[in-house]
Amino acid sequence: MINTIWDKYAQVLVDYSTNVQEGDLVIISAQSIYAKDLVRSVYKRVLQRGGNPVVHTGFGDMQEIFIKYASEKQLAYIDPMTELEYKTADKFISIGAPINTKAMTKADLSKMSQRGKATKYLSEIMLNRSAKGELKWVIADVPTHALAQEAKMSIDEYSEFLFKSCYLDLDDPVKKLKELDIQQTKWANYLNGIKELHIVADKTDIKFNVEGRKWISCSGLNNYPDGEVFTSPVEDGINGEIYFDFPQNYRGNSAKNVHLWIENGQVVKAQASSGQEFLDAMLNMDEGSRGIGEIAFGTNMQIQDVTGNILFDEKIGGAIHMAVGASYPETGGKNVSGLHWDMIKNMKDNSKIYADGTLIYQNGEFLI
Repeated sequence: MINTIWDKYAQVLVDYSTNVQEGDLVIISAQSIYAKDLVRSVYKRVLQRGGNPVVHTGFGDMQEIFIKYASEKQLAYIDPMTELEYKTADKFISIGAPINTKAMTKADLSKMSQRGKATKYLSEIMLNRSAKGELKWVIADVPTHALAQEAKMSIDEYSEFLFKSCYLDLDDPVKKLKELDIQQTKWANYLNGIKELHIVADKTDIKFNVEGRKWISCSGLNNYPDGEVFTSPVEDGINGEIYFDFPQNYRGNSAKNVHLWIENGQVVKAQASSGQEFLDAMLNMDEGSRGIGEIAFGTNMQIQDVTGNILFDEKIGGAIHMAVGASYPETGGKNVSGLHWDMIKNMKDNSKIYADGTLIYQNGEFLI
């Protein structure tokens, strides 16, 4: 019997998103104590499903301490226990509950870049195992004062926004997610037959070669909330310029008015009105960080404004996002990087997208 909103939330994550089965090894991780109510419910639900839960929790400032004090050797070190989990766990459920969204704003960018290079190995393991169907993973958040403040809302307003974005205000959120998937799959099937995507908007004129790449409908299986249709473009087949009017947030830092110029799939020029140093550091993280890992349509109409939380912002209905860095193997993507930075662009005004020359999307809405 479901008793609380947290029990309903947990049931979606455990039963639907990761489909925990008897005997599964399930890693449940949380950033801070503020996630305790959802962690407890997820832990209980995994046990009810016959899984074997392992819980990792923190106090919210571990990353800040690590980046500040770790030596070069420590930055490069991957502990064998974590590596074993990535290689053997059946399910990963990660719950975000930040205490301070700005904790990493003053962090050493070179050390963050070094750590990103080191953990790229773990990301590759997870993405490749996921593409093979060997594991399932999902990322979710709980309301915190820090997230509410970032979104310029009260905690009550933000809680209501989060639950509605996840359709947890409905009696059957999974039914809604499945309905969303039916519509998105129609769009994905259409896009699977095209060779080139051409985006035209403010300071934007860019073409993506997507021939042979798989478009995927996202409806709560890896991210919650969800609502997007995405693929990884052909690595050397992206050319043009693209401007992101929304603030671009990543790892507690932000860059505003990001303008990228791309030639043969590589970012050759990058400008930002603020956050230029951070933007440059991330783009210079490793050999693959200037590549393009993803192009996607946001479809969650419950999310309309940037909140400073990428888990929600990339799903904004009437927006698109493009990721610099790692691509997704399940789409056919081959770009490898420790970076995967989703950059969001508002498409509600004076924007058009063409598929092989046919107008399919205008001012934030599909025409197909």
